[in-house]
Amino acid sequence: MLRFLPLIMANLRRRALRTAFTLASIAVAFLLYGLLAAVKNGFEAGAELAGADRLITIHKVSLVQPLPESYQSRIAAIPGVSLVTHSTWFGGRYRDERGVIQAYPVEPEVYLEMFPEYVLPAENRRRWIEDRAGVLVGRSLAERFGWRVGERIPIRSDIYPREGGDYTWEFQVDGIFDNRDPSGETGLMLFHYDYFDEARTAGKGTVGWYIVRIADPQRATQVGAEIDRAFANSSAETKTGTEKAFVQSFAKQTGDIGAIVIAIGVAVFFTMLLVSANTMAQGVRERTRDLAVMKTLGYSDAQALTLVLAESLLITFAGGLIGLLGAFLLVGRLGVQLSQYLSSFVLTGKAFATGLALMLVLGLLAGLLPAWRASRLRIVEALSR
Repeated sequence: MLRFLPLIMANLRRRALRTAFTLASIAVAFLLYGLLAAVKNGFEAGAELAGADRLITIHKVSLVQPLPESYQSRIAAIPGVSLVTHSTWFGGRYRDERGVIQAYPVEPEVYLEMFPEYVLPAENRRRWIEDRAGVLVGRSLAERFGWRVGERIPIRSDIYPREGGDYTWEFQVDGIFDNRDPSGETGLMLFHYDYFDEARTAGKGTVGWYIVRIADPQRATQVGAEIDRAFANSSAETKTGTEKAFVQSFAKQTGDIGAIVIAIGVAVFFTMLLVSANTMAQGVRERTRDLAVMKTLGYSDAQALTLVLAESLLITFAGGLIGLLGAFLLVGRLGVQLSQYLSSFVLTGKAFATGLALMLVLGLLAGLLPAWRASRLRIVEALSR
């Protein structure tokens, strides 16, 4: 196929402006694809990375309704439960930022045991566990505000005032953690529940939800039902489900992102297919006599077909790679700014591989009919046009 490259380049230069516009159209399509894939990953990464052995127990009425802290020991006693901890939505803001920070008061040691995907230096881990007023910050959140270990930061809560009526809480950054998975969550901050519960003036002795690790993921439904049965007819009944379902419920509050991305992608690629196919068809019509002369010189029908298909694939891959490269650079620049909304706004290797597959399909579909016509071209009829 490489021997056809000089012919392909000559054909593309023949209508340089048309080639440039076709390349630009394909590049824009794949730029849009890359951005949509990053958005989709941002909404769905948490669900995909959710632990298969973790359940979430919330108030049956609503997530915003708190649960008694005393439920923890009762949940731990249920057969099949191996570990229990809890978390609470804090609703924090840093200085005059409009975006809300994902800040959670937790049980330090148990929480890190529950989420082994959060990794940090042993010294930082020990410092945070020992410092009741310390906070552990995710990498993307720290980069967003330029926080460093040892820095003191004021966080204003939208919900919980301290004693004296002050809504501003001050913490010291004891450590910055990463996620074992590059697309995992690092846009949050964690601090001590004991410190929080003692200092707040409302909701003492309650938590937002419980995280439950079970010994056998196959028994998730049964264990969840047992947990809910234990608190049936109480003043705070519960609803238990898998962590994946819990994360997906948050993502779907803004709509079915996967369906939206697919719908936009289908529309864009159908349009690009029409544009590319029309470009190739015009190119073949303009080179009818050239193809006839090539066949006269001994080129076979298969070689004519290969030439046109190779031209279609070359222009598709060239434009597609330009678009994906642009998306990669743009996602990298926007990642920090969007971390408060999409902590996993990244273009994954899977998305890149899918993009390459789409380039192949688009190139083949756009060039197939023109290539078939070129291969079936009769020399006498072509020369007489």
